[in-house]
Order: sequence, then structure tokens, then C-alpha cells
Amino acid sequence: MSKKALLVMDVQNSILKLLGSGAADYINKVKLAVEKAHTAEIQVIYVVVRFKKGFPEVSANNKTFSAIRQRAEDFEESLNSNSTDPVIDPIGDDLVVIKKRVSAFSGSDLEMILRAQEITELILCGVATSGVVLSTLRYAADSDYKIKVLSDCCYDGDDDVNRILMEKVFPRQADVITLDQWL
Repeated sequence: MSKKALLVMDVQNSILKLLGSGAADYINKVKLAVEKAHTAEIQVIYVVVRFKKGFPEVSANNKTFSAIRQRAEDFEESLNSNSTDPVIDPIGDDLVVIKKRVSAFSGSDLEMILRAQEITELILCGVATSGVVLSTLRYAADSDYKIKVLSDCCYDGDDDVNRILMEKVFPRQADVITLDQWL
């Protein structure tokens, strides 16, 4: 039997600003996924993006994060903090992994934790589908993890991109299911 982990990625205040009024409904779905994982004794890992004060890790060549650096006042408190800032409070054996790039694996110790815990199956959810979910899925697939994507626990600002990823791209490397199907 494979050991599993639910990765709750970029579900943090600074990122959820992008959801606007839909944030509460989204968070409730993710909380239900976390509860399900706890009930099934599946490891829950919150992955959050965090930078040092002044963003020294952000290259001007990195289009995604250099834009954040330019809007530092919007992200200063939550991205340049010693707190972990997941919106859902970790409990028990939940882990928080801090990353420095889009993928949950890049610039973090996630892979080391998964290997040490002998986790071979990942259940993915997060914001944004075209960012952290896509990048993490691709890396995990190349690393031979079994992958499930909770389609309704992922969010992207572009509905068309979200749909194409869920219907055409992700199924090539993962099982795309709804939260109800996983429950």
C-alpha cells in the first residue's frame, strides 16, 4: 500500500487575494479535503511561498516573481515573514514546507520529506492551477509519484486555462477527480 500526502499549495492570504469573493467557498472545499486526509491518516503538507525581506532570492529574469517584487507592498507582510501563513491552521503532524519558486519542489525540502516518509502518492490542490499545481504535477510525474488532482480544490484566474489543464493536460500524468469522488 502506498503512503499518501495531500499537498495544499499556496493556500495563503497573499495568494487568496486573487480569488476575491470566491475565497470563502474555495477555502471550505480545501478544509474538507484536509479533514478527509486527517480521517484517512494521510499526511497533510502545506506548501507556501516565502521570501526574505527585500526579496533577495528573486532574479530580475524571473518574470513571475519579479512582478511580485515590484508590487512588494501588496505582498511584503505575508511573503516576507517568519510566520508560515497557510490560511488553514496546521494541526498534529501536518507539515509546512516553504518554497522559493512556483513548483512545490523547487527551492524547498519537499522531496527530502517525501522520500524520508516513504510517500509515493500525492493528492494535489492549490492556487493557481496554471502555476503551482501544473509545475508540481510535472515534477512529481517525472519523479514517478502516483498523482491525483482534486479538480474543484484547484483555482486559476483563467477559467479556460483551468479547464484545458484539467481535461486535456493533467489526465496524461495524473488522475483528475473531484473532492466528492475522493471522499
